Amino acid sequence: MNRRTKIVATLGPATDDPDVLERLIQAGCDMVRINFSHGDAETHSRRIRMVRSAARELDTDVAVLADLSGPKIRIDRFREGKIELTAGAPFALYARPDPPAGDETGVGVAYLGLVDDVAPGSELLLDDGLMALRVERVDGTDIHCTVLTSGPLSDRKGLNLRGGGLSVPGLSEADVADIEHAAAWQVDYLAVSFPRNASDIEQARSLLHQAGGQARLVAKIERTEAIENLASITEASDALLVARGDLGVEIGDAELPGLQKRIISAALEHNRAVITATQMMQSMIDSPVPTRAEVLDVANSVIDGTDAVMLSAETAVGRHPVRVIEAMGRICEGAERHVQAHVPSRRLNVRAERIDQAIAMAAMMTANNLPVRAIIALTDSGATAQWLSRVRSPAPIIALSPNRATLRRVRLFQHVRPLFFPHLTDETRSKQIRRALRAVLDAGLVAEGERVLMTLGDTQGLPGGSNTLKILTA
Repeated sequence: MNRRTKIVATLGPATDDPDVLERLIQAGCDMVRINFSHGDAETHSRRIRMVRSAARELDTDVAVLADLSGPKIRIDRFREGKIELTAGAPFALYARPDPPAGDETGVGVAYLGLVDDVAPGSELLLDDGLMALRVERVDGTDIHCTVLTSGPLSDRKGLNLRGGGLSVPGLSEADVADIEHAAAWQVDYLAVSFPRNASDIEQARSLLHQAGGQARLVAKIERTEAIENLASITEASDALLVARGDLGVEIGDAELPGLQKRIISAALEHNRAVITATQMMQSMIDSPVPTRAEVLDVANSVIDGTDAVMLSAETAVGRHPVRVIEAMGRICEGAERHVQAHVPSRRLNVRAERIDQAIAMAAMMTANNLPVRAIIALTDSGATAQWLSRVRSPAPIIALSPNRATLRRVRLFQHVRPLFFPHLTDETRSKQIRRALRAVLDAGLVAEGERVLMTLGDTQGLPGGSNTLKILTA
């Protein structure tokens, strides 16, 4: 209950040992990420089953985030697998269906429409910005460039256009198939990579619902166009993810810190959850301890108000997957102690049009003016817990629900602790309240005699039906 900020861990070979996965969850992992850019459907399905099995063994609930590959543009393969680029040398990109094998003079590119998106003077960035090319001329399907940065370049590296402007669609053919897999696996969140606008999010949601999926959608902000359409994308999504890798390549490192704060602020203003990601503890892929710069990076994200911080290669392929979770948890708690958590930092940015929203506002106002140990939310859909988590308060939120999908979903929300609480038919409200208090007491989340707030509804199992706020003594 001490840590407000949630931790997302990417699964990979380093977490395939069931014992490691259990220790990862015990160390404080709230959500796991399945990266569709790596591995096949069988591997992804096996890892999701492992997570849910481990969560059952530990009597807890862990959310699953499936991350679509998106239309990331990549170069093709080289004849020898790798070349060395030399600054000042000519180099060509072949936007053809059947390009020749790559060598020191050029390589194919998977996106054939690239010839229409560049012009002389355009700057193309390869391998997360490590290599740069300047376009000199476009000749039919071939883009002739000058190398700006010396260094090695290997197969299938990513390609970006400085400043954005690529017309590649928001969802690829592979994404459509992966959405069907995500629906079949009943993942809790689905991340849409490289969305340009709200229509890309709406298309993904439509495809997900057609496939029978009920996951919440996370918009990964990693294109210049997404920044330009940030408000509408945020409104169309359930959560945002600050994807600092490709975003930093497109807009430049100098703009990235300010944009991170802007994206987090946009999520908070629209009452959406937000995840901050990419290279947060990168050195711990090999090192047992983080650098001071990484400590400050994670801490500043917490202070900015992010709901969650995400680990990628650190847990997927790193040498210390459990230790990095423990270190990140300590950093989050340390940063939270220096945030004015006991003073409300923001209000719920919505005019209450639903009763559960009004109840959430009343609860947070009460918690910020009356000492209480916790806020207990009896919730079927998780909506009340989400509204409560949008306003910073010294009191943790305990979400009691009979719905396991809801319990997994609320794991993303800042300062929310899920707890399974089955419905009993024909139970009076007074008996339900006493049973709820007993549940949090037995779980060790509050102690006898401590004051708590409780939100609940007249009718059990009615989504959005919270209409009552009570002040109680456990």
